[in-house]
Amino acid sequence: MEETLAGSNKNSAKEAEAEAEAEAEAEAGEIWGWSWGAGTDGQLGTGSFQDEYLPKPFRFSTPLSISRLACGGAHSIALSRDGRVLSWGRSDYGQLGHGDFENSGRPKLLEFFEGFKIKRVSAGWNHSAFVTDTGRLFMCGNGSFGQLGNGDTQSCNVPSEVAFFSSKHVEVEEIACGIRHTLALVNDKRVYGFGSNKHGQVGNISSKIQKSCKFPEVADGLENCIVEAVFANGDRSAALTDNGELYIWGRAFSGKLKYSHPRRVPSSSNFSQVALGWHHAVVLSDGEVYMIGNYHHARHGGSSSANVVQDQYFPSAFTIGTNENPSEPSLKKVEGLEGEKVVQIASGAEHSALLTDKGSVMTWGWGEHGQLGLGDTCDQALPQRVNLEEASALVTIRLAVYCGSGFTVVTR
Repeated sequence: MEETLAGSNKNSAKEAEAEAEAEAEAEAGEIWGWSWGAGTDGQLGTGSFQDEYLPKPFRFSTPLSISRLACGGAHSIALSRDGRVLSWGRSDYGQLGHGDFENSGRPKLLEFFEGFKIKRVSAGWNHSAFVTDTGRLFMCGNGSFGQLGNGDTQSCNVPSEVAFFSSKHVEVEEIACGIRHTLALVNDKRVYGFGSNKHGQVGNISSKIQKSCKFPEVADGLENCIVEAVFANGDRSAALTDNGELYIWGRAFSGKLKYSHPRRVPSSSNFSQVALGWHHAVVLSDGEVYMIGNYHHARHGGSSSANVVQDQYFPSAFTIGTNENPSEPSLKKVEGLEGEKVVQIASGAEHSALLTDKGSVMTWGWGEHGQLGLGDTCDQALPQRVNLEEASALVTIRLAVYCGSGFTVVTR
């Protein structure tokens, strides 16, 4: 018995030592960027499991150049420039793809894709998508609504190929994950949707509304467009065309209305970027930012009206209507950006972020988890500058900003 206990203690000591070495190695690794906000599931990638109200550097021991990031409900996926994938955060449905259901507080290489080159990634509430350079689509995580696209409602903790697209001899070009649905843009420019369609977010399938689609279905209403990009968040979908037109469908931005047919946002502007939230959308045109909808989770009241998100700042101007109650979408220019040229936008569930051409990061919206990076949990009606210099002296203008449901990540 004593020998067994001694052996057990020895193994525990070795495990603790190995964990300490890995921690030291990560701390000594290259700084990828900064993260803040909700962190209790490890989604900030810093190794801690707590909310952070100010930007905190996160590192990875292996020097990798990150080309893009995808942030979901409580997990993140990083894509390196050479096509490798790392994931971290919550994995209650296996959305990290590592073959288990263990949360990870630090970026971990996804070994499944050894031998593949990944070109696109997307993170939903608790499912993930990966597109190879040959147009094959793999997915993992929660499949309860058919959002993994393989004809069932099973979840999967390792990436599984969506056989539908290879069987149709089409290549997936772009992918977007919402809360319970997925959009795929293929090489013939058709948009497919699968998963929950309760709010019409998959689209008008075969002239009738289905509550869910377990196999990919073509989303009607975009036949006369050349779609260049697709977007999904919450129960809403969007598509951006080659001439800068924006189409949106799914849950309305206010009320209980829904619309399963893509509706064009009327504007003379050409949109270059789109970021969807749960109840709002942010769009970019010629360096200027516009907003549709509002933040439903904003807390009213407080010491200063300037620090509270009020409906008058972001009216629910875009309500996707029905045949009985049609309404046209409209835009409101985001205030407080005079003299700034914006080069990138991002949105989480109820907050947004932007990056200027001078390398400044600004955030606004819901702040309960510190996702605005301002050192508190206040909401903000107007964009506020995030001080990254306090986190590190390595800030350059070569930054990119991303938002999850209650957290924000900046990479360099």
